[in-house]
Amino acid sequence: MPDASYAFAGATLDRAAELREDAEALRSRYESKEARLLIVRADGRVPILADGRLAGVPVDAVDASCDAERASFLGLDERRHPWFALALPVDTDAALPDGARWLDLRTATTMLAPPEAGLGAYARALTHWQSRKRYCGRCGAATKFDHGGHRALCSDADCAQQYFPRTDPAIIVLVTHGERCLLGRQPSWPERRYSTLAGFVEPGETLEQAVVREVREEAGVAVVSARYLASQPWPFPAALMLGFEAEASDERIAVGGELADARWFGAAEMREQIASGDLVVSPQLSIAYFLIDRWYRTQTGEALTPGPVWTTR
Repeated sequence: MPDASYAFAGATLDRAAELREDAEALRSRYESKEARLLIVRADGRVPILADGRLAGVPVDAVDASCDAERASFLGLDERRHPWFALALPVDTDAALPDGARWLDLRTATTMLAPPEAGLGAYARALTHWQSRKRYCGRCGAATKFDHGGHRALCSDADCAQQYFPRTDPAIIVLVTHGERCLLGRQPSWPERRYSTLAGFVEPGETLEQAVVREVREEAGVAVVSARYLASQPWPFPAALMLGFEAEASDERIAVGGELADARWFGAAEMREQIASGDLVVSPQLSIAYFLIDRWYRTQTGEALTPGPVWTTR
């Protein structure tokens, strides 16, 4: 497996999924002195300590109404201490440790160690799903959460529909032809910002088929082969980026409606344009940068110098 040099892929928490079946055991762990809460605000921010670590707060740091029924079991750390996620309501506050502050997870990732960034992504994605699954999609009744926060049940006994956390698969691909790679720019991005092509997998579609379709849709380029490389959880709000490299049949481009531009880059051209500021590539926290840098290393034997940092949505 490739080295997960990008964000959110380095989680080491033991999810201990078997414990989700025992509500009483989870309550006991929640009420233990070893339990830690990772609080996620309604705007998706998480608490970060002054030294750049996640602030796992004790249970008594939050309002008493935030009991085990509202907390979601994340798993056990290396000391076998239980971690829970708690979505903080708008009208509820938490007592953070001295020096801690609320930060957007994307910003926090630049300072968090890989296991903590992965834990933050896990908590953020889970609480976001819960915020969107408060009512049954079949009958409209309110839902209630159990299974350690990993299942939503319709409260209408006649319906009894069950829901589980959703992760949306998306392919992200670096297309090459000979010694050049293809990068595109979305209309919402400023000039000079280019990245790999990406898109969500459609129903009844294999990952490889999604690669072929997305590249043709976005850039009009025909893919003749595709190979899976690595994946990245992307908790904004809840996607799984599945990274591919692909080979094109030729370099003809016909940009579709989803892109403002698409261009082929050679390694030397890429290096020179990044250095001059004429090209800005994906941030290092992304699997897009991993794919670009991996290709660049095969071409030059050296790591890519990233240039200015920019933030993706």
